[in-house]
Amino acid sequence: MTTPVQGLHSHVLATLGLAITAGEYPPGTVLRTDEVAQRFDVSRTVVREVVRVLESMHLVESRRRVGVTVLPTARWNVYDPQVIRWRLAGADRPRQLRSLTVLRSAVEPVAAGLAAENATPDQCRRLTEHALGLVATSRGRRLEEYLVHDIAFHRVVLDASGNEMFARLGDVVAEVLTGRTHHHVMFEDPDPAAVTLHVQVAEAVRERDAARAEELTRQIAVGALQELDVLAP
Repeated sequence: MTTPVQGLHSHVLATLGLAITAGEYPPGTVLRTDEVAQRFDVSRTVVREVVRVLESMHLVESRRRVGVTVLPTARWNVYDPQVIRWRLAGADRPRQLRSLTVLRSAVEPVAAGLAAENATPDQCRRLTEHALGLVATSRGRRLEEYLVHDIAFHRVVLDASGNEMFARLGDVVAEVLTGRTHHHVMFEDPDPAAVTLHVQVAEAVRERDAARAEELTRQIAVGALQELDVLAP
């Protein structure tokens, strides 16, 4: 259950986070805690807690006698799921989506190849299960249901790679897929060719065909970039 204080904390955090990532507060801007507290009609304790979260994301830096300073984009923790969510909610969404999709195209094919070598029987079963879930929900404008299987599928690929660095990118991929769906950067019914590719990746992993799993996943990434060219130019 969310308490009133937690609700205020979340509201202030979301408002400031969105504003910073949207560029409303350029790098070097100094935010005064007392002014923030007055603007949102909250206590300084709430503001300090919000600042600590923003500092953990490297969006701001707090210094005594200076205040809370907005940091340059190069300092931000751009892999933080919340930062990704805020950036995808802003006007810079097309560029952010492209950056994240290029990242996926570099990582996921390699991860799929490794998954074909390292996946456990249970991971192979779950890959197949979610691939078939994608097939079942790919028609009739069932994008929310499709999204659940899509996120789960790609998480299994990254986890099954056996590389803990790849596995940690699961939250990043989840935010990309969620952002595309919720900001309508997806066709109402997913591309049948992409759905088929997911099924074939699951088959390649199950059959321990690393080269085929990698190539098929690369085709998925290429297709995603092509969709962005159409839906988020």
